Amino acid sequence: MSKLWGGRFTKQTNHLVEEYTASINFDKALAEEDIQGSLAHVTMLGKCGILPAEDVETIKEGLITVLHKIRAGEVEFSVSDEDIHMNIEKNLIETIGPVGGKLHTGRSRNDQVATDMHLYLRERVVGFVGMLHALQEALIGQAKDNLDTIVPGYTHLQRAQPILFAHHLMAYVSMFQRDAERLMDSYKRINVLPLGAGALAGTTFPIDRHFVAEQLGFDGVYENSLDAVSDRDFIVEFLAAASLIMTHLSRLSEELVLWSSTEFGFVELDDAFCTGSSIMPQKKNPDVPELVRGKTGRVYGNLIGLLTVLKSLPLAYNKDMQEDKEGMFDTVATLEGALQLFAPMIATMKVNKDRMRQAVNQDFSNATDIADFLVGEGLPFRQAHEVIGKTVLYCIQNGKYLLDLTIDEFKQFSPLFDDRIYAVLQPEAVVNARNVYGGTASNQVAEAISRSEKLLGQTEQWIENRG
Repeated sequence: MSKLWGGRFTKQTNHLVEEYTASINFDKALAEEDIQGSLAHVTMLGKCGILPAEDVETIKEGLITVLHKIRAGEVEFSVSDEDIHMNIEKNLIETIGPVGGKLHTGRSRNDQVATDMHLYLRERVVGFVGMLHALQEALIGQAKDNLDTIVPGYTHLQRAQPILFAHHLMAYVSMFQRDAERLMDSYKRINVLPLGAGALAGTTFPIDRHFVAEQLGFDGVYENSLDAVSDRDFIVEFLAAASLIMTHLSRLSEELVLWSSTEFGFVELDDAFCTGSSIMPQKKNPDVPELVRGKTGRVYGNLIGLLTVLKSLPLAYNKDMQEDKEGMFDTVATLEGALQLFAPMIATMKVNKDRMRQAVNQDFSNATDIADFLVGEGLPFRQAHEVIGKTVLYCIQNGKYLLDLTIDEFKQFSPLFDDRIYAVLQPEAVVNARNVYGGTASNQVAEAISRSEKLLGQTEQWIENRG
C-alpha cells in the first residue's frame, strides 16, 4: 500500500530511510492519547458541520474498535507507516473503509503529535506528584519515630554538630515538596491544547478549538499556531523537574549507601530492597539506592539532549523534533521506577538509634556550644573559638572527648568555665539549644512535621481535583 501522503511522489521510499525516520518503535506508547485526541477531534468536526453525523459515528466506533485491538495486542505496527498516527489511521481505514480518511480533516500530524504529548505528560505529572507524596509520607513516618534520635550532622562529610535524625529526614521532605510544587506548577503549561494549529498556520475549516479543549479537559488553547506545533518547553520543563527530583533522590541514595555500611551502621535497609554477592555470602548490597544514583545521569542527559535539539531550530515543525520523545519516555520510566521503590524502602528502613548515639558521644560536634557558653559569659566569639580549638586539640592529644574533661582541665583553658558546662555539652541540650524556626530542636522539628503534613493535605486535594 502506498503512503497516505504519497500522492506527489514518483518513487517508493528507500527502506533505509523508512527505518531511519520511523518513530513507531517508540511513539506507539502514545496510542491511547492519539485515539483520545482523535475522538475529541472528530466529535468537533461533527458539531461544526464539517463532517456528517453518520460519518462521525462510524469513525468514532472505528476508533474504539482499533483501541480495543491495540489493548489486546492484535495490532501489528508497521515501520512503513512511520508513526503512531499513520498506523492508527491505516488501521481505522482498514476497519471502516475510506470514510476513515476523513478523520484527518482540519488537522496535521504536527498539531496531532503535540496534543498526544500534552495528554501523555499531563497524566504522568499527576502520577509523579502522587509518588512524591507517598515518599514524603514515608520520610515523615520515619521522622516521627525518630524525634528522640540524635545523629551527627555533617559538613564536608566531617562531623559538625549533632542534630535530630528526624531533622535530617525532614530536609528531604522539604526538597521533595519543592519538586512536587514544580510539577504542579508545570501542569498549567502542559494543560494547553495545540490541536487546531494545523501544520503551522491553522486550518481553512471552521473548527472549534475551545470545544476540543473542553472535551479533553484542557484549560485553554495555544494562542499562536506556529508556537503550538513547535513548542516543547513543557517537555523541557518536565525533564528539568525530573532532573532535580533525581538529584534529590541521588543525594539521599548516597547517604543510604553510607549509613548502611559497616563503618556507619546507622540504618539497615530491608532485605526486599537489597541484593547479595555471587561469591561473598556475607554481603548485603544497597543496589536500589546505588542504581538510582547511577540512573540520575541518564535523566540529566535526556534534558541536555532535548535542549540541544531545540537550539537554533527555526519555526515551525522540523523532523529534528521527533527526538523529543525517546528521552521523555525514558525519563518517565526511570523516574517512575525510582519513586515506586523509594517510598517502601524508606518506610521499611531500620534505624540503629544506639549506633547513632554512640557516634555522637565519640566526637567533638558539641564544641560550638562551648564557644557559645563562653560568649554568654562575655568572651568575644573569636577568642572563644580559639579557646575551644585548643581544648579540642588537648582532648585529641590525650585520647579524650569534651565530656571526659574535669572542670580543672576546662579551667586551664579559660577561668570562665564552671560545672554548668557539662549540662551544656549533653547531646540533647546541644540539639534543643537550636530552638529557632527551621532548627533541629525537637519542638521545632515536630512543628515542621505538622506543617509538612498540612502541605501533603493540599497536595492530596490537588491530585484529587485532577484525578
